[in-house]
Amino acid sequence: MSEYLTMEKEFITLYDLQSRLKEGVERLFPSKIWLRAEISAVKARVGGHCYMELSQSDENGIVAKAQAVVWSSKYRFIAPYFESVTGSPLREGMLVLVQVQVNFSQLYGLSLVVNDIDPAFSLGEQEKQRRLTLERLEKEGLVDMQQGLEMSGLPYMIAVISAADAAGYRDFMRHLHENEYGFVYHTDLFPALMQGADSPGSIIAAMDAVMESGREYDAVAIIRGGGARLDMACYDDYDLAAHIAQFPVPVFTAIGHDQDTHVADMVAFMSVKTPTALADEFVSAYADEDARLQSYADRLRLSASGRLYQEENRLQAIRHGVAAAFQKKIMSMENHLALLETRMRSSDPREILKKGYVLALDGAGTVLKSAAGKKKGDKVALLMADGRLDCTVDSVEPGTCGLERKIN
Repeated sequence: MSEYLTMEKEFITLYDLQSRLKEGVERLFPSKIWLRAEISAVKARVGGHCYMELSQSDENGIVAKAQAVVWSSKYRFIAPYFESVTGSPLREGMLVLVQVQVNFSQLYGLSLVVNDIDPAFSLGEQEKQRRLTLERLEKEGLVDMQQGLEMSGLPYMIAVISAADAAGYRDFMRHLHENEYGFVYHTDLFPALMQGADSPGSIIAAMDAVMESGREYDAVAIIRGGGARLDMACYDDYDLAAHIAQFPVPVFTAIGHDQDTHVADMVAFMSVKTPTALADEFVSAYADEDARLQSYADRLRLSASGRLYQEENRLQAIRHGVAAAFQKKIMSMENHLALLETRMRSSDPREILKKGYVLALDGAGTVLKSAAGKKKGDKVALLMADGRLDCTVDSVEPGTCGLERKIN
C-alpha cells in the first residue's frame, strides 16, 4: 500500500482502498454463505450467464441492494431444477435463498457469485405469508363475509375480471355462451393483470371499476387459466383478499390451479378450480331451474290429465244417468200414451157399437140420451157397427127401457 503526503493531507489511491476492501471482505466471508433476498431484476444472457439484482426492503422501501451473477456452468442446472420444484422460473419480486460467494473486485466492486438456489425456501416463504394473511383475515372477521350475501337464483349479469388474451377467459366465454341448452347471459370484461407483483392492485382496480360502472351485476368472476405455483402468490395477498371479502356482489374465483387453495378462494362466495367449471356452475343454475319448472309442468299436466279423466268419467256417468232417466221418462210417457190410447179406443163409439150396442140419433143428428120429449112419428136413426137404420117412433113408454120384460 502506498501512502502519500500532499499539502499536509494524507490520502490513499482508489486502488489501495478497493484492495483493502477486497482483503477485508474476503477475510470476513472466506467461504460460501446462504443469503436471503428478493430478486429485483433478472436477466439471462445469450452466453448462458444470468445476472440478477438482489435487494431487501422494509416499510420505508429498499434498504440494501447488490449485484449477483450465476455463471452458465451453474445456471444451466440451477434454473431448470428451480422451475421443476416451484413451477415458476426465476423472476422479479421472488423471495429466494441463494448460496453465494462474496466477491470484491478493485474494478467492479462488490458482487455475489451464486452457487445454488434453494427452491423449497421460496415455496415455504409463500406458504408462510399465506398463513399470516389468513390469520389476519380470520381475526378481522372477513373470511366468511361473502357467505352472507344473497345470490341471485338465476345469475344473468356477470362481470368478468381477467386478462383479455387469457386462454382461461376464452374457455369460460365459449363454455358459457355456447352452452347446450341455449341459455343467454350478459358478460362484461374488466381487464386486469392476473399474475405478478402488480396483479393484486390491478384486480382491485378492476373490481372498483365494476362498482363504478353503475350496472347491477349478479356475480363477479375472477378468472385465470392456471399457472406456476409461485406465479399464484398474488392470490394470497391480504389487500386483494380483504377487498374480495368486503365486496357487495358475490365473487366467484376460477384461478385454475388444481393443487392449491389460495386465500382469495377462501374468502370468495364460491371457488372452483377452472374457468370451464365456473361456466358450468352458472349453466347448472339455469339447468336446475329449468328441470324444476319442467317437473312442475309435468306434475301440472299429470294433475290436469287426472282431473280431465275424472271429469270425463263424471260427465260420462251424467250422460248415462241422463240417458237412463230420459229413457225411463220416454217409457213412462209411452205407457201413459198407450193407456190414453186404450182409453180413447175403449171410449170410441165405434168400439162400443162393435160390442152390439146401438147409438140413437134424433132427426137433427143429436145423440139421444133420453126418451123424454119424443113422440109418435118423430124420426130417429139407429147406428150399428155394420150400418144405420132410419126409423119412425111408433110409441113412447116412459119410466122403463123395456128390458125387464125381456129378462123376465
